[in-house]
Amino acid sequence: MKTKILSLILALALLVPAHAQNEHSFSVSKNLDIFNSIYRQLDLFYVDSLEADKIVRVGIDAMLNELDPYTSYYPEEDMQDLKMMTTGKYGGVGSIIRQRKDSTGVIIFEPYPDMPAAEVGLQVGDLMLEIDGKSLKGQNTSEVSEQLRGEPGTTFMLKVQRPGEKKTREFKITRRNIKKSALPYYGMYGNAGYIHLTEFIENCSKDVRKAFINLKEQGAKTLILDLRDNHGGLLTEAVDIVNLFVPKGLTIVETRGKLSAASSKYVTNNEPLDLDVPIVVLVNKETASAAEIVAGALQDLDRAVIVGNSTFGKGLVQSPRDLPYNGSIKLTTAKYYIPSGRCVQAIDYKKEREAAELYRTTGKRINTKDSIAHKTFHTAGGREVTEGSGVKPDIDVAHDTLSNIVFYLSDDDVLVDWGTRYFQKHPSIPAVRDFALTDADYEDFKDMVKASGFKYDRLSVKRLEDLKKTMRFEGYYEEAKDLLESLEAKLAHNLDKEMDRKKTDILKIMSLEVVKRYYYQAGMAEEALKGDKDLEKAIEIVSDQSEYNKILGKS
Repeated sequence: MKTKILSLILALALLVPAHAQNEHSFSVSKNLDIFNSIYRQLDLFYVDSLEADKIVRVGIDAMLNELDPYTSYYPEEDMQDLKMMTTGKYGGVGSIIRQRKDSTGVIIFEPYPDMPAAEVGLQVGDLMLEIDGKSLKGQNTSEVSEQLRGEPGTTFMLKVQRPGEKKTREFKITRRNIKKSALPYYGMYGNAGYIHLTEFIENCSKDVRKAFINLKEQGAKTLILDLRDNHGGLLTEAVDIVNLFVPKGLTIVETRGKLSAASSKYVTNNEPLDLDVPIVVLVNKETASAAEIVAGALQDLDRAVIVGNSTFGKGLVQSPRDLPYNGSIKLTTAKYYIPSGRCVQAIDYKKEREAAELYRTTGKRINTKDSIAHKTFHTAGGREVTEGSGVKPDIDVAHDTLSNIVFYLSDDDVLVDWGTRYFQKHPSIPAVRDFALTDADYEDFKDMVKASGFKYDRLSVKRLEDLKKTMRFEGYYEEAKDLLESLEAKLAHNLDKEMDRKKTDILKIMSLEVVKRYYYQAGMAEEALKGDKDLEKAIEIVSDQSEYNKILGKS
């Protein structure tokens, strides 16, 4: 009797998953039929004609928006974007472009070295007027970019207006396979070798390897790997970079998904390049995904000291899947876990959706900030690390916040225009480490800013206006009127005063604007390191072996 009961229980246990699966399959089939039927009814009877591509795309985007920010649909015409994300390659001219704030058009903003745009002589600030005789007036950055890109080997004529010149210029440009550099700059800082890696694209691990070997040949005794503002990329490249500094046969990252095909272990397969060089990895809140794998794995293995600020917290893995009609979907298929067993994912998107739906239907708010449990794990040497909030640095570095005036100036046409004028007046500048703008340069920029009619939103003035409205509502305004008017007078707009107060920060963005015209991305990266607090702390740590070992818990 007991045997029969046990058999019945086992049979029912097997039936429950099968029943649930059947219900799920029926639900999928039912809803797809409903969607298909709704569209057909609309197409037949709706008062206006429907654009199938547009309407269905809206539906697809709405569906994907219910998931996470990284699951995206790429129709055939957008496949170049997906290719560029994974390989860093595309067919084009090799330049970042930007729309002017004054709505006059789209300009060349940052040409890449040794690429068609730079080779034919296009310069930062050149306003693009026509492509093959077709006017670009009124077009945005995306529309112009679409026309600049194309099959490698194809040629077109580009007409531009160069600032300060009356006549237009024409350039014959042949598109090429453009490969973005993931490693724009590396160099020596005392005995420390420094490598700046911006993304994880095909073969970037080989570039890091070559750079490190070159730095060692220059006498590097330590290494600083800069992963700040690196949003990630290919997981395999991340593993290969970690493998340069850790033994063969270690599991660096494990992915776990719903399907077994999405679950994998990534193990170091090569002999390491250097097991002993002291390493500091620089990170910030924009360090994400594959960059977090490198930083987190080196931290978990006690192989590097992490310096900076807590990283973004993206522990999700995306995989491209082919779709009909030459499209693709990049979808989240797994979470990744680094050597200590932790996942760096900081947001539970499912809980966020549920919270948003609860608020929409009931008006009740729930806190999802700590929706992922912050469990404690341990590094190879026993140091405590946590999951659920990105990679926390071993040494946290405090940074000054960017002031409003600097933020707005850095994105204003006047900075570009001043940089163009400087470039036209100076055929050359010293090497980046020796370059510095003068007080006269700064006064020249101030005059240009004032003449341009530059305006920006001042947070203090906004807050004062909010305070005055609140005090009027609560009946305290008249009583505090004199005090408020005095404070308002002190906050009165004085561009000269405010620019002088933030002179150091403004000189920094001016220098970057100038340097990129002579030394491109490499020069900008090097210029940005002047006075860099994270770099200074990193040099301090790798210069003191006992302190370095102490942070890593080594005797």
